[in-house]
Amino acid sequence: MNHLICFGFGFSARALAEQLAALGWRITGTSRSAEGTERIRALGFAAARFDGNTPCTDIRAALQSASHLVISAPPGEDGDPVLRQHQSDIVVAPGLKWIGYLSTIGVYGDHGGAWVDETTPETPVSQRSKRRLAAEQSWLSLANSDGGPTVRVFRLAGIYGPGRSAIDQVRAGQARRIVKPGQVFNRIHVDDIAATLAAAIVTGGTHSVYNVTDNEPAPPQDVIGYAARLLGVPAPPEVPIEDVGLSPMTKSFYSELKRVRNERIKQDLGVRLRYPTYREGLASVLAATRAN
Repeated sequence: MNHLICFGFGFSARALAEQLAALGWRITGTSRSAEGTERIRALGFAAARFDGNTPCTDIRAALQSASHLVISAPPGEDGDPVLRQHQSDIVVAPGLKWIGYLSTIGVYGDHGGAWVDETTPETPVSQRSKRRLAAEQSWLSLANSDGGPTVRVFRLAGIYGPGRSAIDQVRAGQARRIVKPGQVFNRIHVDDIAATLAAAIVTGGTHSVYNVTDNEPAPPQDVIGYAARLLGVPAPPEVPIEDVGLSPMTKSFYSELKRVRNERIKQDLGVRLRYPTYREGLASVLAATRAN
């Protein structure tokens, strides 16, 4: 039986786990807290508590039967927590075939609005993205060992889906239409992330790195406005970015401008996005929430 271990069981990992579990896969997820492991078990999956600071005996045991790993746990100042605590266990895992590392398009840095793809040199600006790039390189180095598992890196755009979207922000009265002239962002629906990872697991692919993003980089204020139209409510007023107090993380997002290509997942992995732009994605989120 195929056995997937998800280091970090967040939005994307859960979507993949549910898709593969429906096909008969065994799933183990990790969480930093006891409450988190209980939530994973409540979904019907095995769980292990892993805080990144010490090795986990449950993970060592699970690796004996693991066939695939997905890593979404973020790196810290001292590097990738999974490699730091369990690299030696992963290297000798007897049945391990495939590792997927979930990274970010932030590793490309700022390109002044130009299009970038997987061949574009990485010039990360934020410490967060610099750490992600270093973690990518550490994971890819495992693929160079004799007989080692296949390692693939997936650079994700801004993730959204049910419960985590412009629809939810507008409904909660928390949406802001922040305007920075010329600013655009790529996005990706969580179901398209899961489908891309599943395709990579099945096909293997011929590249080490894949951008996982939609077809249309768009201004953030347009996305909020479209969500409001779908809900039939007035859009929040536009606010110049100079008039908004932004968190350091949000400021770092707005300081970078690029348009990210996704041809490789289509041509190499055969992915056909269910939600090629935010319009289809937000309409699906609205339909899902109304169905529930």
